[in-house]
Amino acid sequence: MRLGLFSLEYDLFNEERSQKWEGIREKVEGKRVKRDLCERTFRSTGRIVRLCQSLDERPGVARTLGRQLLRSGTSIGANVEEGQAGQSRAGFMSKYSIAAKEARETHYWLRLLASNGIVPEADVQDLLEECNQLIAILTTIIKKTKENAQ
Repeated sequence: MRLGLFSLEYDLFNEERSQKWEGIREKVEGKRVKRDLCERTFRSTGRIVRLCQSLDERPGVARTLGRQLLRSGTSIGANVEEGQAGQSRAGFMSKYSIAAKEARETHYWLRLLASNGIVPEADVQDLLEECNQLIAILTTIIKKTKENAQ
C-alpha cells in the first residue's frame, strides 16, 4: 500500500512537472511572460533569502557564502523588474543580461554550498533546477529580443 501511494505521488509530481514545462514554453512564446517571470523570480528570491537566513546563523564560511548567494540571488529578480521599466530596448536588454549573469552566479554558489557539504544537496536541488530554468528563459528572451531588433 505504501508503495502504491509513493508511485501515485511520483506520477502526480511528473505530471505537474510536465505541465510546468508546457506552461513555460507557452509563456516564453506568448505575451504573458513578462509578468509571470517577475512573479517567478520574486518567489525564487524569497526561497534564496530564507536559505541565506539559515546560513547567516552559522559561523565562518557558511555565512560568507550565504552573503554572496544573497547578493546574486536577489539581483536576478531586481534586474528583471527593472528591465520591465526600461526606457529603451537597450535598457531592457542590459537588465535582462545582468539577470542572466546573476542567475549563473547564483547557480554557482548553490553548487559550491552543496558540493562542500555546507548545505545538503537535496535542500538546494529545487533551487538549482530553478536557476537552470531561469537561465534558459532569460537567454531565450535576450536572443529573441536581439533577433527582433535586426
